[in-house]
Amino acid sequence: MNTRRQFLRSSTALVALPALPSLGYKSFAATAKDTTPPKRLVVMGFGWGVTEESWFPDMKQPGADYELPKGLSPLAKHKADFSIVQGLWNKYSNEGHWGSAMWLTGANRYAQPGQSFHNSISFDQVAAAQLGLKTRFSSLQLNGVVKNISGDGHGPGLSMAWDARGKPVAGQNGPLEAYHRLFSPDTTPLEQKQALLAQKRSVLDTILENANDMKRGLGKRDTDKLEEYFQGIRDIETRLSKEEQWLDVPRPKTKMKPPPGEIEGKKEIEVMYDLMIAAMMTDSSRVLTFRQPVRTLLTSIGINVHQHDMSHYHTTRAEKLAASQKRDLTQSQLLAGFLDKLKATQEEDGSRLLDNIALVYGSNIRTGHELSNCPTLLAGGAANIKLGENIVVPDNTPLCNAWLTLLHGIGVKAERHGDSTGLLKQIIA
Repeated sequence: MNTRRQFLRSSTALVALPALPSLGYKSFAATAKDTTPPKRLVVMGFGWGVTEESWFPDMKQPGADYELPKGLSPLAKHKADFSIVQGLWNKYSNEGHWGSAMWLTGANRYAQPGQSFHNSISFDQVAAAQLGLKTRFSSLQLNGVVKNISGDGHGPGLSMAWDARGKPVAGQNGPLEAYHRLFSPDTTPLEQKQALLAQKRSVLDTILENANDMKRGLGKRDTDKLEEYFQGIRDIETRLSKEEQWLDVPRPKTKMKPPPGEIEGKKEIEVMYDLMIAAMMTDSSRVLTFRQPVRTLLTSIGINVHQHDMSHYHTTRAEKLAASQKRDLTQSQLLAGFLDKLKATQEEDGSRLLDNIALVYGSNIRTGHELSNCPTLLAGGAANIKLGENIVVPDNTPLCNAWLTLLHGIGVKAERHGDSTGLLKQIIA
């Protein structure tokens, strides 16, 4: 093993390398097919929150015998397949316009002295380090097409995912880009792919050598900064190793046709849901996040109220309240359609795709600038959670307790996540 490989092996605190052919492992694609469905994590988030009076079930009706509120009424036929969890929050959240930047991390944006923004790893990426070892893509980050991310109520980031250094993870913007990433064949000759990969490795070797030379004589603060830089190089190395593993494996075929590039809003979300199912059924990835659009969703259903103004329906209700409630109904209709398809999609062992997924749907924002009681809907049979219930936990219970519980449920034994204080026992079946 060369020096660079040894360097990586001695620095695995935050990096999980895949099973590499050079170390005697065979590619997953070349092994005998296992008909046992894998566990998967699907996280879908939206900005600007919900209409709290008509989206949340009555807290005085905990358990299975609760009345489904109007905002969730399109989900009535799936009531036994999901639970609403109330009382969760991220205690460090203080930005009412960020629906997803810290939602999956629970990080304190001011944790680093002198910096106005700091983040940590999102729980989907914790899952990807384990669930992503055998798939072409360790995780898939999907985004709605928006021209102004801040205008969609999500906050900073390139997707909903953040890596081990708290840096944003890039995503695929829109269904067409995601489709090509997943299914379009790469016609580049294998020899050329190998040459390009070797060139990238050579560049990394040079960078590491120069950075190690620079390390001598630096003070602690600069050394820490350089170590962060090293971690970035290790992450690139991990991706290159993954790329090497799949160089000679063709992308899977799908019956799904390439989506048009100009779709937006409601239709865009529908097509993205179909793509997510196709990605899971071809085992292209087992960890998927979808940062959903709101602005284009509103315009696609005939709402002209500005998305930010809509979220402040408390001040002047009328048109804003009607827009907020119509948005909730449409999002619930779309989610119901997704659940329909997850139930109808059959795995090789005869189970439903929904049975093998841990699904999260929600936002870091409740409504307006309110950040407590984050809208949280959990579904799927992969994580051994209670379904069909209105689950009310003590106010200001760490949202990261739910994330930690889901990680354990899908077999990822993390000790903690974000500001978690333990497992959320109220949701465990």
